[in-house]
Amino acid sequence: MSINVCNDRSMASITSLPSGVSGSSLVLISTTTASSSSTVDITSGIDSTYKEYIIKFIDVHPATDTAILQCNGRDGGSSFDATKTTTFWYAYHDEGDSDTQLEYNASYDIAQSTSAFRISNLLGNGNDESYSGTMHLFDPSNTTFVKHFIVRSNMYQSGSYTFDIHVAGYFNVTAAIDGLQFSMSSGNIDSGTFKLYGVV
Repeated sequence: MSINVCNDRSMASITSLPSGVSGSSLVLISTTTASSSSTVDITSGIDSTYKEYIIKFIDVHPATDTAILQCNGRDGGSSFDATKTTTFWYAYHDEGDSDTQLEYNASYDIAQSTSAFRISNLLGNGNDESYSGTMHLFDPSNTTFVKHFIVRSNMYQSGSYTFDIHVAGYFNVTAAIDGLQFSMSSGNIDSGTFKLYGVV
């Protein structure tokens, strides 16, 4: 059996995968741009078409200093109140290079709650402060299993810190999750882009 090797130049020359080798790709479903928005609601495009959906958050900026970006799910009704359990941990480092931490904060978790769950810490509303990241929602139309999600993001915290944030959990409902809502804990989402993708 021979082993094929490649270098950077040969990898850059690949234009298609050989037969029998598959790769996933993203299909852009929708783009929502916030502008002094009380909520950003994604109410179409999350269905049984794909087994995984990805939401990209790009430069989400709060109107109010120390606001928290949060999320909730809709399970077939008109309200965003699906029951969920989450966990939240982060690493941070300040601009003055004097304070670092890797921390799990139990007070940021929720257990079997219909309330929105946090996906950020205290966001700054300075002109250069924002939040960016990615949320994965797995098999939201499944009516047997819980619907898992993970969120990985980075933010510019109000006290001039960078926060690397990890959130995970599941919607503990048998109904399909057919919508997501994003909001700030106080004030509006001043600006930001939310992109919904399906994973082929």
